[in-house]
Amino acid sequence: MEPPLIEPTLIIHPTKPAVIIQSTLPPTIIPTTNPKDCVNDLTFISDVTIPDNSFVSYGSSVDKQWLVQNSGTCNWDSSYRLRHLGGAVLGAAEEAMLYPVRAGTQATIQILFTAPFTEGVYESAWQAYDPNGNSFGQPIYIRITVQ
Repeated sequence: MEPPLIEPTLIIHPTKPAVIIQSTLPPTIIPTTNPKDCVNDLTFISDVTIPDNSFVSYGSSVDKQWLVQNSGTCNWDSSYRLRHLGGAVLGAAEEAMLYPVRAGTQATIQILFTAPFTEGVYESAWQAYDPNGNSFGQPIYIRITVQ
């Protein structure tokens, strides 16, 4: 046998419409880096041309290109430089402009060298410098065998 149905004696009817409160997230605050507080860094990624220990002919032009990452927080502008650090200069200028690169992006650095007229193995090392003359990042190299 089923239980008997009981009629409700009190029914509640709301007198005001319900108010739904939607929460909103606070605005995202993106910190701005003061250019004076940024950090310089350079990470070598790969040789684009002339892999290490490549054979080149006497006196030939050598178009060396490196792929690097601006792994710091500073944008490199025209006041950033790449300077000869050691080894053979190989006919290049002692200093080159470090192409303007935004922080976190990659760039190709290019230097035109001239192979010597003497057989041997030649290496040239280069270092990045900020506008204040401070070195930073990994040095980059070229290593060729002239024959």
